[in-house]
Amino acid sequence: MRVTNKIMQNNTLYNINQNKVLQDQLQTQITTRKKVNKPSDDPVVAIRALRLRSNLNQVSQYYERNIPDAQQWLNLTESSIDTTVGVISGMIDECRRGSKGSLTTDDKNIILDSLKQLREEVYATGDSDYAGRTIFTGYRTDMKLSFQASETKTYSITEQLNNAAVDTFTYVNTGNLRTINESTYNSASITTEQEVSSSQVNRIRLAYDNLEDGTVPVIKQTVGYNADGTPIQLDVFTNPPTVSAKDATPDPYRVVSDPDFADYDPDAVIFIPETGELLLGKNAYDQVMGLEPEKEITVTYEKSKWVKGDLRPEHYFSCESDGVKYNESYLTENGKNNKQIISYDVGFNQSIEINTTADEIFKPGIGREVDELINMLEKLGEIDGVIKKLENMQGNNAYNQDEVSAKLDAAKKAQAFLDDAAQKAFEAGITAFQRHLDDANAALTAVGNRSLRLELVENRLNAQKTSFEELTSENEDADLEDLAVRLKSANLTYDAALASTGKMLNTSLLNYI
Repeated sequence: MRVTNKIMQNNTLYNINQNKVLQDQLQTQITTRKKVNKPSDDPVVAIRALRLRSNLNQVSQYYERNIPDAQQWLNLTESSIDTTVGVISGMIDECRRGSKGSLTTDDKNIILDSLKQLREEVYATGDSDYAGRTIFTGYRTDMKLSFQASETKTYSITEQLNNAAVDTFTYVNTGNLRTINESTYNSASITTEQEVSSSQVNRIRLAYDNLEDGTVPVIKQTVGYNADGTPIQLDVFTNPPTVSAKDATPDPYRVVSDPDFADYDPDAVIFIPETGELLLGKNAYDQVMGLEPEKEITVTYEKSKWVKGDLRPEHYFSCESDGVKYNESYLTENGKNNKQIISYDVGFNQSIEINTTADEIFKPGIGREVDELINMLEKLGEIDGVIKKLENMQGNNAYNQDEVSAKLDAAKKAQAFLDDAAQKAFEAGITAFQRHLDDANAALTAVGNRSLRLELVENRLNAQKTSFEELTSENEDADLEDLAVRLKSANLTYDAALASTGKMLNTSLLNYI
């Protein structure tokens, strides 16, 4: 085969160009510090790089965004619950002070003021939010736990209870003694000592007071469930309940508690909308307590007037308002276990629950217990004021001393009854608030456990992220020292090729003639 100068020239130019391509490739790798700059450079490395980058991006999403967001939510939840634990503990402390008895007026006022302050704080903590999302309201993160202002909106609320909801409290009938002043003390309508009484009343206290007047609560017992999970319910009472307002005559508390009272009705079930109570006569009480403890009792009632601080029923009960039904599933067989769980993905096929719902901590019973103690102390304060007023009237000939003494005896009797009732209420309050404190501590422990688990996941993801970064670097990053040596070698080769080509191409056929 004859090799002509043209062939040598073409081959030389091709080889020199290939050397320049190699130099350009090495220069690009040094500049970008990457082995591969386009898939064709090394398909195997390119495919592996895509997989590693995808894994690294996912781990980075979990580690740098999801976990910090979840941790912040859990931290705020823990802080809020911790505050609530402190508030409930303060309520227990005040109950212990009140249960000691022999309290002075100043002592009562101090306890009263403390309870009012604690009452204001307990549900306000439940309105805590994270980045504009209320943290204790389940999926309804755009809705506060409580009403932020007075509002008129009618709700039909169904509470799910059992006979454990029945309690007994001491009712003191003080009549109109608390309204006595210098001009009314000798009125024939003022309650006498014989009319002052104390009695035990059985009741079901609903979640709310100031309920819709004129409506009859529907009281049913769930005895089973249909195939679709809907409840099978029967009326709890064989006789229709008696319904009465708080100011009805006769006194509804005495109707169900005083066997000597003329209108006593042992079958009565009396609804007091102002206080949100269902008072039970003896037979009605026995009937409710005779129900199987695990059997559910539902009480459906209406409330339309709300004040600032009232808990929104959407977060607690199956209810309906303006044609919108909330939490219908609560009434089904498995609905009571339905919880609006918010979970964050914190790893490959791994999620963690971050929210705590209000019904675990901020129960309506907390506010109801405090309100009752406050009401009791306010009544005591009013009676103490009347006694002081009557004592100042003693010895003053401007007043009928027989009437003053009679009303003073009645007021002191009422004071003694109220002191005893308050002491019992405070003792019961210790037990009730301790249950709420146990619930709050259990929720606090659960949040702490989730935070600990999240910390373990974070540590593991940090190790995974480091591992993926190292693998990605090993797969993609260029060895600069090796590239520098190869580039220097390519340059030398290029220079040598140019020199040899120059000498070779100077030789022609004439040189051999």
